[in-house]
Amino acid sequence: MGFISLRNFRTFAPRNRNAIAKAKATRRVVHHPKSFNFCTSQTSKQSEEDTVKEILAALKQSNWQYLMESSDMPKMLNPEVVRSVLYQNQVSDPKRLLHFFDWSASVMAVPQNLNSFSILAIALCNSRLFALASGVLDRMVGTWKPPLEILDSIVRCYTECGGSDVVVFEILIDAYKKMGLNEAAGVFLEAKNGGFLPSLVCCNSLLKDLVKCNRMELFWKVYNGMLESKISPDVYTYTTVINAHFKAGNVEEVRRVLFEMEEKGCTPNLVTYNVVIGGLCKSGAVDEALELKKSMAGKGLVPDGYTYSILVDGFCKQKRSEEAKLILEDMFVMGLHPDHITYTALVDGFMKQGKAEEVLRIKDEMVARGIQLTLVTYKVLVSGFCKVGEMKKAIALLNEMIAMGIKPDTHTYNLLIDAYYKQKNMFKAYELLLEMKKSNLAPTVFTYGVIINGLCRSGDLQRANSVLEQMIAGGMKPNAIIYSTLIKGHVQESRFDEAIRILQGMKEKGVLPDVFCYNSLIIGLCKAEKMEDAKTFLVEMIESGLKPNAYTYGAFIDGYSKVGNMQSADSYFREMLGCGIAPNDVVYTTLIYGHCKDGNITGAFSAFRCMLGQGVLPDVQTYSVLIHGLSRNGKIQEAMEVLSELLDKGLVPDVFTYSSLISVFCKQGDLGRAFQLHEEMCQKGIAPNIVTYNTLINGLCKSGDMERARELFDGISEKGLARNGVTYATIIDGYCKSGNLTEAFQLMEEMPSKGVPPDCFIYCVLVDGCCKAGNLEKARSLFHEMGQKGFASTSSFNALIDGFCKSNKLVEANQLFEDMVDKHVTPDHVTYTILIDSHCKAGIVEEAERLYLEMQKRISCQIF
Repeated sequence: MGFISLRNFRTFAPRNRNAIAKAKATRRVVHHPKSFNFCTSQTSKQSEEDTVKEILAALKQSNWQYLMESSDMPKMLNPEVVRSVLYQNQVSDPKRLLHFFDWSASVMAVPQNLNSFSILAIALCNSRLFALASGVLDRMVGTWKPPLEILDSIVRCYTECGGSDVVVFEILIDAYKKMGLNEAAGVFLEAKNGGFLPSLVCCNSLLKDLVKCNRMELFWKVYNGMLESKISPDVYTYTTVINAHFKAGNVEEVRRVLFEMEEKGCTPNLVTYNVVIGGLCKSGAVDEALELKKSMAGKGLVPDGYTYSILVDGFCKQKRSEEAKLILEDMFVMGLHPDHITYTALVDGFMKQGKAEEVLRIKDEMVARGIQLTLVTYKVLVSGFCKVGEMKKAIALLNEMIAMGIKPDTHTYNLLIDAYYKQKNMFKAYELLLEMKKSNLAPTVFTYGVIINGLCRSGDLQRANSVLEQMIAGGMKPNAIIYSTLIKGHVQESRFDEAIRILQGMKEKGVLPDVFCYNSLIIGLCKAEKMEDAKTFLVEMIESGLKPNAYTYGAFIDGYSKVGNMQSADSYFREMLGCGIAPNDVVYTTLIYGHCKDGNITGAFSAFRCMLGQGVLPDVQTYSVLIHGLSRNGKIQEAMEVLSELLDKGLVPDVFTYSSLISVFCKQGDLGRAFQLHEEMCQKGIAPNIVTYNTLINGLCKSGDMERARELFDGISEKGLARNGVTYATIIDGYCKSGNLTEAFQLMEEMPSKGVPPDCFIYCVLVDGCCKAGNLEKARSLFHEMGQKGFASTSSFNALIDGFCKSNKLVEANQLFEDMVDKHVTPDHVTYTILIDSHCKAGIVEEAERLYLEMQKRISCQIF
């Protein structure tokens, strides 16, 4: 942009329009321009006139400069004297006047009069010394006087000094174009308003520059001003107008302009057709563009290489590369030879369609036709193979271009490094970084960003920190995005101290943390339930002038919901609304989940209603969370009503939704409703997962229907699912409780072969089953086996102690209790309750009381 805006122009416009109009009306009346009075006395005026006469006389001599410098004339010089000399020009050579102007400027300590510039420029134009006039007007513009003040001076002097060539106004417009298009357009419009009309060539040049710089508002002002002045557009004008319409996306206006051209007898030329075809291709109307190309022959025009190139590129961008290839073949038929630009467009098109083999064939064709592959072509090839993940071919192309003497640039390496990062191959990515440095190619911020991001994602934080240090040591300043990536990487590995150090370090390096940096740290701290630390950085963030966003508040709402502090979660939610930040469906779902987990169904429904009131549509996950929460809190009827609402809205429940409801019905013993929901989900195409089947098997086992439970258990593999530890534990527990230890042990022995090794819970279930069956020896054997496998736990001791107690073997039970303490396995309230109850039943009250006091003491120690 230049030094003055159109608004400034308008400030000067009224005064100068009057001056221009006045100058135009008095164009034939010659009088001296109004001058500055440097001397007020009559004697001074006479002295100045004498000095002017002496200078004019000296200028007639070839050694004028010597004559002046040898006299007192330099002392007599001032801007008004120079203006008078130029105005009273009695020298036939305008070049000598220019030399005098330059010499006087070097002698005087004050700037030249604006009118002096104007008179000189007009004199030079009258003598067709346009290059010299351009230099004078460039200097005039460089005085930083308001543009219309300069224009006013030229208009006055043009009228009064007998200007004969309006090219002086065109040169002034060109001078302002170097400064800024605002000024150039303003001078054009004001000169036009004063009746000084630049040539069509000047208009076309200005219009072309305005379109090129996307100054569309100014473009239309100049174009309309041109039409108002009855300057008839030619083919170049219309072509520029067509280009302007395409830039604005007005394809219909382009068609109108073409029709107008024909009406006015202005025949479109090859350039016009190329502009139209190019514009149609960019707008996606490639078929119309191709038809226009075909119509050129009827107009006596022959498409050139550029015509075909833009068509090839247009069809490729529309993913119609096969048709683009046919257009290329048509080029050869027409005797035209595609260049590397045309071929590169074709390569890019096929590459984006994933046709790698065709791309390599085109590459070979290029080489066969003697078209040398350029850096751009290789980059398109490398980029394409990187995007489809064929890194071997991408590296082969890199090696080939080096062998061909084409040096890869930083962007080429960036493409490869980014591709290896996406494949999680950070070894190769880092290797390429080192190769870049060996080739004296400076990695960019993007290069380092990709490497650091990849290393953080792969958990190699030490090397990520090292790359950051290398970056800084190399004189490159990391941006907030790179620091944010590092902070997030350390947070995800729970390295909060290091993440905080990075945040502080970036501030020391003069990089201000942005919202993303703080959010990365706050979100991590909230996930780790370090709420107080998160609050500290929220305060710091706000004090830095940054505003928390939906992700910031969402992190606090999620964190407090997880720790069960719903009062704080609600507080942050209200603050979020108060700040005008609209919560998204994830925030609402988190809040609903927190209230359900807390047993506050009223709060959950309140959040749900608020969600609807704010115009946020609940998705399947929101409904599932609400249904699951209601189910867990025994509100099965309300849960079913929410399910009906979900279905009425055309949403399809997910497996989590159905599994939650099935679980509740199984717990209530309503297996009919549970299996009804199972059948319903299957009919809707929602495949039950292993959790669903585990829930149903558990329900059947608890109801004592082991036959049906086994049938469901055996059919799991047919559903494409694998039984897990919970599946086996559930049915083994069912067999144990039904007294069928044979089946229980058979299933346990089967587990390792199915890739599911028996865990502590399985052993505990079997120990309990053996005890209930009175087989204490087998129970003891299993218990020892558990110890050997490292499964000794409170629950395993409890199972065997309970077995001994029920068999009235208190000595063995007490011994096992002592072993438990010796092996540093902590007894719980269940252990003590079993022993206290057994001792009471055996009438050993004192021991029961001792155990009770010991339990109280142990519980007290655990609390404090």
